[in-house]
Amino acid sequence: MTEPRPGCFPADPSSLDSSSTEPSSADSSGSSFGGSAFTRRRALAAGSGAAAALALAGCATGPGTGPGASGGGRPRRGGRLRAAFAGGGAAESLDPHLGSLFVDAARAKALFDKLADFGADMTARPRLAERWEPHGGLDRWRVTLRRAHWHDGKPVTAQDVLYSYRRIADPDRAFRAKASLEPIDLDASRAVDDRTVEFRLKRSFAEFPNVLAAFGAYIVPEGAGRFDEPVGSGPFRFVSFRPGRSFVVKRFDDYWEGAPHLDELEFVIAGEESARVNALLGGQVEYAHELNPTTARAHEHGGQIRIVRMRNSAMQAFAMKTDRAPFDDRRVREAFFLIADREELVRGALSGAGEVGNDLFGKGYRYYAEGLPQREQDLKRARKLLREAGHDRLTVTLDTSPVATGFPEAAEIFKDQAARAGVTVRIAVGDKDTYWNDILESGTFCCYRSGAMPIESHVSQRLLSDSTTNATHWKHRDFDALYQQIQSTRDEGERTALYARMQRRLHAEGGFLVWGFADWIVGTARTVRGVRADAPANTLDWARFDTVWLA
Repeated sequence: MTEPRPGCFPADPSSLDSSSTEPSSADSSGSSFGGSAFTRRRALAAGSGAAAALALAGCATGPGTGPGASGGGRPRRGGRLRAAFAGGGAAESLDPHLGSLFVDAARAKALFDKLADFGADMTARPRLAERWEPHGGLDRWRVTLRRAHWHDGKPVTAQDVLYSYRRIADPDRAFRAKASLEPIDLDASRAVDDRTVEFRLKRSFAEFPNVLAAFGAYIVPEGAGRFDEPVGSGPFRFVSFRPGRSFVVKRFDDYWEGAPHLDELEFVIAGEESARVNALLGGQVEYAHELNPTTARAHEHGGQIRIVRMRNSAMQAFAMKTDRAPFDDRRVREAFFLIADREELVRGALSGAGEVGNDLFGKGYRYYAEGLPQREQDLKRARKLLREAGHDRLTVTLDTSPVATGFPEAAEIFKDQAARAGVTVRIAVGDKDTYWNDILESGTFCCYRSGAMPIESHVSQRLLSDSTTNATHWKHRDFDALYQQIQSTRDEGERTALYARMQRRLHAEGGFLVWGFADWIVGTARTVRGVRADAPANTLDWARFDTVWLA
């Protein structure tokens, strides 16, 4: 995959940006359910009974919204689960190093494994790596592999790991995890034995395990170059793949973490949300990925399907370019922080499916500065700051796009809030196909979103002078030096204190006005059990179909 774009969810900023991929909005007319084309018209027909439910359902939270929300009971073995995702069309690939969409990440997770993955708090958790430890300084790490096997029965080895990372780092290829692996000196790294890899780094890096868990950093067999019939080490084995239509896998009985409960898993493609939810209502699939808040609210009490909310999955923000007028004046940035009514933005732009932010990324994640006071709307002080900055009649342009849920709505709500502080906001709607690239260099003020990733990754990818996705143009050498100090600090308590210092500064004068954190929403049939609701999208327990079963 390419570096996460701000709206992409397994990737970055931008979503999957990292952490972050943005599902495609491609038309679903070419998708396939059970081998036949599944169009939006057929989806609507299949779910014709849904209209009344959408109109009549209540708004309160019902069953299926918290941890364990997909139902309990003793796991059963057997059955075939069909999962509907937005897709990427005929150009889709099973190469796990290329994916950029949620469906790519879910397919890769079914077939392959990484050395580590992120828990709900964005700490790295061991996967193919049994353990890791620094040797000497923080510029050399030794990783011990667990005993795992490829689907053809061969063992996973240190040579496979080095081959995979060197493939990702190929300067002639645009693989998603390439930037994340940059700290590793792959020429100097070596296999100590079949189950031990010694990674040499270009500099001290206390949070090196984040690299092992990076989005797209999957381990493939040494020499693998074609993925039309991939051999992985994941919980499922390849059966068939029709790009833009369907993907079928079956249980791998020798999976190192235990065989999946399901006999088979099929991913089907439905680009439009209405097609996915109506396929679920019509019984053509048992799992529908990426539902909008309105749909979720309508069905939480309907009883026909379960709604699972993955809390705190996406940061919602406005980004101010700190090197361009008027936002090069710290007083103007603080005024905009004070203009925002965050609760109104969450209610209006996210239909209440989220929680308020405090102008910092990573709420609930490791190192998040919980102790800072929650910023509240204060229009009187905002007007005073703008007068002091010579901008008592300020006009700004806010760039937005329908590229992400709630962006146009958030822009309109903030426009009204700003007017009450004497600020005129002009809304410019950008091209959804180029929006994430456009906002990196163009304009001064824009709607922004990011998927889950460690706070360290957010800083390194977006807030350093040489960061490639620095949408706020926050460039301060002393801030860069503080990041390097953190990564050279072995003691976690000291690192925590340094991260708190970093976040206090961003809270006071940074360029991200973080107004909320959105839920990621999926729907399941009532027979589906084991879908986790306590992990953000793109983390370890998201799309864990190996732990799902059919009641």
